[in-house]
Amino acid sequence: MKPIIGITPSMVPGTEDRPGRRISLAADYVQAVAAAGGTPIVLAPVDGPVDRLLDVIDGLLLSGGGDIRPDRFGDRDVHPTVDGIDDLRDTFELALVDGAMRRGLPILGICRGCQVLNVALGGTLIQDIPDQHGTTIAHRQSDQKIPASEPSHPVTAEPGSLLDTVYGTTELQVNSFHHQSVRDIAPRLQVVGRAPDGIIEAVWCPDAAWVLGLQWHPELMFQAHPEHLRPFQALVAAASVARRATAAAD
Repeated sequence: MKPIIGITPSMVPGTEDRPGRRISLAADYVQAVAAAGGTPIVLAPVDGPVDRLLDVIDGLLLSGGGDIRPDRFGDRDVHPTVDGIDDLRDTFELALVDGAMRRGLPILGICRGCQVLNVALGGTLIQDIPDQHGTTIAHRQSDQKIPASEPSHPVTAEPGSLLDTVYGTTELQVNSFHHQSVRDIAPRLQVVGRAPDGIIEAVWCPDAAWVLGLQWHPELMFQAHPEHLRPFQALVAAASVARRATAAAD
């Protein structure tokens, strides 16, 4: 049986014509996991323990989305550009990371998901890159009308890191759709990729079975640039190992 990859979705507010919050997930995540050989399922956010959800998955994919509430990483002030805060999603994903780490499940964090990994393990975030860091790079390439499937800047990977191993190179070309990023790296994580302006673009947990955070969106690039399927293939491969280990323990 193919390994099951649980993907976290966003929550979309209701409208006058369609009341009630809705679960939303870009199909690109599902397509990437399926193309990599996994079975994708959507993990609906729940208010409470997440153990039953973790029982049925072999790997976790933290998707992109709105900003994390700043007091989750110790910031009292909220930058005016912070948008899309969802307390239920924050609580849910932080609990998933904690539980998945304790179980040794592989985790891939994309964009917001990379930031969730860092916050869950004790790190902090830059709330707004242009204001708090400064850059000449198009970290929000939509502002420059660059297609989502195309790169907007390079990333340099640390030689010998998980990022280098996954992509098979230390020089990557990535897309970019974020105004926040990792500031202080969590104690258990290591920085394994940076943009030319110094912004952290990838993180790795060397003492875990397989944990990788990417600030870009490979799910939007893999069809035009097949090398960006590799993170999903690596996640599925690690999930297969986790699945066999669980079966052997049972």
